[in-house]
Amino acid sequence: EDFLNLIFKAMMKDSLNSSHPVSSAVQSSEQIEEMFDALSYIKGASLLLMLKHYLSKDVFQASIEIYLRNHNYGSARSDDLWDSMNEITNGTLDVKKLMKTWILHKGFPLVTVVRKGKVISLQQEKFLYRVEPENWTSDASYLWHIPLTYITSRCNLTHCTNAYLLDQKSGM
Repeated sequence: EDFLNLIFKAMMKDSLNSSHPVSSAVQSSEQIEEMFDALSYIKGASLLLMLKHYLSKDVFQASIEIYLRNHNYGSARSDDLWDSMNEITNGTLDVKKLMKTWILHKGFPLVTVVRKGKVISLQQEKFLYRVEPENWTSDASYLWHIPLTYITSRCNLTHCTNAYLLDQKSGM
């Protein structure tokens, strides 16, 4: 419950146009300090949980083990973690490409789902809680690679969850 409260507070802050990406190039030590705030840590943890759920616990765990083994007693960049995950997924999913849309954009997407009969349509756009005129920038070009999971009425005991990657503004 406490973690959910932290996530919701971070999402509220991230839904403002004054937010910042989890990862960005820095020019000074002051910018480094600004990057490591509660938003970065909580959003980062949420993104890792999202990825763990999408990849599966076993794939995620194996990726982390490779990452730690490859970079023990050394330094690493975020791309190194994504590369470890790409190694485990054998190129079936470009984790680096997926995650860059989340860590390099500020904010998060709003996904609208519309069902007409048996047809489901999806659309994504940047969610803004409140527009702050002094910090306004157009984010119309933002596009996230959104891992979605769903269950259909054809669910059986061995396979219930399906996955879909929304990597365009809209999809079906």
